[in-house]
Amino acid sequence: MEQTHTSHNGTTATPGAQRRVLVVEDDPTIVDAIAARLRAEGFLVQTAGDGPAAVDTAEAWQPDLLILDIMLPGFDGLEVCRRVQAQRPVPVLMLTARDDETDMLVGLGVGADDYMTKPFSMRELAARVHVLLRRVERAALAAATPRSGILRLGELEIDHAQRRVRVRSEDVHLTPTEFDLLVCLANTPRAVLSREQLLAEVWDWADASGTRTVDSHIKALRRKIGAERIRTVHGVGYALETPAP
Repeated sequence: MEQTHTSHNGTTATPGAQRRVLVVEDDPTIVDAIAARLRAEGFLVQTAGDGPAAVDTAEAWQPDLLILDIMLPGFDGLEVCRRVQAQRPVPVLMLTARDDETDMLVGLGVGADDYMTKPFSMRELAARVHVLLRRVERAALAAATPRSGILRLGELEIDHAQRRVRVRSEDVHLTPTEFDLLVCLANTPRAVLSREQLLAEVWDWADASGTRTVDSHIKALRRKIGAERIRTVHGVGYALETPAP
C-alpha cells in the first residue's frame, strides 16, 4: 500500500499532488497503465481488483475520486458505487467494456459522474480526472459563498445554497454533475445550449468527442425531474422548458 507523507487537504501542492485516486479494475494490464499515468500526473494512487476490496479500501483510504470498472469479481462496479456513495460523496468515473447506453445510464443513476468506454486513451482519462476534481473544488467554493434564494421554475425548485432540487415539493437526488448541468440550463431558461457549450461550462472540457457524455447525463436528468422539462433541439442541443408566464 502506498504511503503518503503529506496531509490530505494541504493547499500548497502542485496540481494533482495530494489528490487520492482509487482505481478499481480487475485487468492487471489496464490497472497498471492507469496507475502509472496518474502517478506521473502527480496523484496518489491505490488499486483494488474486486468489489469487496474496493469498498474496504475506499472506507479506509478516503479517496478524492474513484475510477471504477463495471465488471468486477465479488460484486460489480454498480454495487461498489452504491456502497461507497452511501459512506460519503465522492466523484466516480465509470469504465465500461461495452458501448452500451443502458450501462451508462444505470451507472449515472447510482451516482457515477462520468463514464468512459474501453478502449480509451490515457491522455483523455487523465484529462477527465482533472475535470472531475476541478468541479468538486468549484462546488465547494460555491457552497462557501452560496447564491441566495431559491430559483422556482413552475414546479421545479433549485436551491443553490443547499444544492438541492425539488419537483412538486418532493426532493430529487441529483449527482453533483447533474445539479451543475441543471443549473447551467436554468440560468437561461428556454434558451438552447449546444452540447459543446454544456461541455465547456459544466465539464470545463472542450473536446467534441465528449458530447455523448452530455447526452447520457441529460437522459439521466430527465428520468429524475421529468422528460418534458428538457427539450431536445436536434442537431443543436438542449433547453430547459419553463411554464408560460
